[in-house]
Amino acid sequence: MIPELGHFALILALCVALVQGTLPLFGAARGDARLMALAPTAALTQAFLVILAFLALMQAYVASDFSVANVVANSHSAKPLLYKITGVWGNHEGSMLLWALILSIFGAAVAIFGAELPDSLRSRVLAIQALIGVGFLAFILFTSNPFARLAPAPPDGNGLNPLLQDPGLAFHPPLLYLGYVGFSVTYAFAIAALLEGRVDAAWARWVRPWTLAAWCFLTLGIALGSWWAYYILGWGGFWFWDPVENASLMPWLAGTALLHSAIVVEKRDALKSWTVLLAILAFSLSLLGTFLVRSGVLTSVHAFAQDPARGLYILCFLLAVTGGGLTLYALRAPGLQPGGLFQPLSREGALILNNLLLCTLAATVLLGTLYPLFLDLLTGNKVSVGPPFFNATFVPICLALFAALCVGPFLGWKRAELWPALAHLRIAFAVAVVAALVAAFAIDQSSTLAAVAFGFGVWLIVGTLAELATRLRLGRLPLRESLRRLRNTPRASIGMTISHAALGFVVLGAVATGAWHAELIRTLKPGETVSFAGYDVTLQRVDNVQGANYVAERATLAVTRGGKPFTTLLPERRLFVVQRRQVAETAIQTNLLRDFYATLGEGDANTGWTIRLYDNPLAPWIWLGAALCALGGFVSLSDRRLRIGAPTRRRTVQAAE
Repeated sequence: MIPELGHFALILALCVALVQGTLPLFGAARGDARLMALAPTAALTQAFLVILAFLALMQAYVASDFSVANVVANSHSAKPLLYKITGVWGNHEGSMLLWALILSIFGAAVAIFGAELPDSLRSRVLAIQALIGVGFLAFILFTSNPFARLAPAPPDGNGLNPLLQDPGLAFHPPLLYLGYVGFSVTYAFAIAALLEGRVDAAWARWVRPWTLAAWCFLTLGIALGSWWAYYILGWGGFWFWDPVENASLMPWLAGTALLHSAIVVEKRDALKSWTVLLAILAFSLSLLGTFLVRSGVLTSVHAFAQDPARGLYILCFLLAVTGGGLTLYALRAPGLQPGGLFQPLSREGALILNNLLLCTLAATVLLGTLYPLFLDLLTGNKVSVGPPFFNATFVPICLALFAALCVGPFLGWKRAELWPALAHLRIAFAVAVVAALVAAFAIDQSSTLAAVAFGFGVWLIVGTLAELATRLRLGRLPLRESLRRLRNTPRASIGMTISHAALGFVVLGAVATGAWHAELIRTLKPGETVSFAGYDVTLQRVDNVQGANYVAERATLAVTRGGKPFTTLLPERRLFVVQRRQVAETAIQTNLLRDFYATLGEGDANTGWTIRLYDNPLAPWIWLGAALCALGGFVSLSDRRLRIGAPTRRRTVQAAE
């Protein structure tokens, strides 16, 4: 009965979304206040119905209702409760329902927090959101129904993919979808602005919080996915340029450019059409990621579905959303009035350079991801575009971006001088050069590019702190006065400082782990010892252990340094009984400076067991930096100017008069 209730709620949600996507749009065109007033109520109703459907599916998983086909395919009665719950979105149908759920919640949030929006703009934004919801709800109901029944019901299910039975799965997809779907709001604002024919500072102020929230969630989602792959897959790396990884990186890059471009619109009333275009592209790239994961055009550990029919639907939807948005942009963008003038050497110019480099990075990732697919389609030849291509193209562009990133905040609006800005960064430059030389000569003389990149990471951190010190006049005013200036500094500026410096930590961690890690693969019998990276590792024993829904071999590795105990690692090799699939469970001893990492491979008492050991310097900085980067975004989001929104356009006009 409950699954039928959830299915019926989805059908009603689709009907409500159709009403919300048509009548308010018609009312905004005619200036009919009664039709426009339908949008907020419909958005709240749609969110309630989709939440009801999602809870119905979750109840079926928790209760192990094996009359529901989706539960049979992705759950098992012996599975722990946590993985029964996360199994709701650990599959294609459930993940699409999660997408629809988050989309409806964002629509409800616009309805609740958008009270200061002009009625016509709010109704158009909510209508566009609803039309996107129509596409996803129809996709769920007609091609991916999560409530389909089985008769007779089997006694038990097939279980969840063992790779996904991890606490990280409880947070990675929801955070990623909060980022993806969050950009639907900026897309809706962009289309609404094009329909109205007006983009101004007030519009940018309304768009910035939604962009920032989506960017923060997407940052956390990507970082958590990288961490999950790092410790679950047992390969010692954090990013493999997998096509699905790339699919999440592209909207992040476009969203970062959008975030900076919106600042120029708000502060200087410039870059209007460019900002609208970025809003369209950021969400379009999010949809592209959805298509890649579910179309069957690629094979990845992240891919949910291998159904070309579903992929064709999403491709058509992607073309409709992207093509429709770009067509409207081509028709209406030339009519947007240009904003304030500025010189190329100015803060506006620095933000434009920032945008161009970020978009070039996104285009590079897009080319490397889609080229093998198009080549296979056109010629039948199969090629692989992997780390060598991306390292050769992505890294140099990043270095140019990092070089300019610290200079921009020292430049003034409209026009500026370069040398005074560089003078503020002379200490940062000196420290970065020293760090690069130390990395080149003291660590590894053969990795020149890695040493240069390491220097840029230090440049980001010290240069960003130098900008904050200049803002506070640290050392030129009494400390109490500098602290007072810090308290009065807008939170948006403090958040920018945190995020930019945190990016430097990510760079340092990625460079050190990628260039200077150590790896050893050795077959050991109990009692044997191997020396590795200054440590002595002894395999003491391998035990059989019983888990909730798996059996495992667990190795006990005693690690000593200089004859003194350092740590004990317990890597496992798990066999999930239902799926008959083996998964490595890594053991990591971590601190702020390095990860000592071990995995257990195949073997037995006679031949020994294969042990993989990794020493990854500064690896924790990758995820610490990413978390701080998102924290900086949330600090900016707490800025009172963004919390209260912009004045309404009517008030702005009256004030001008």
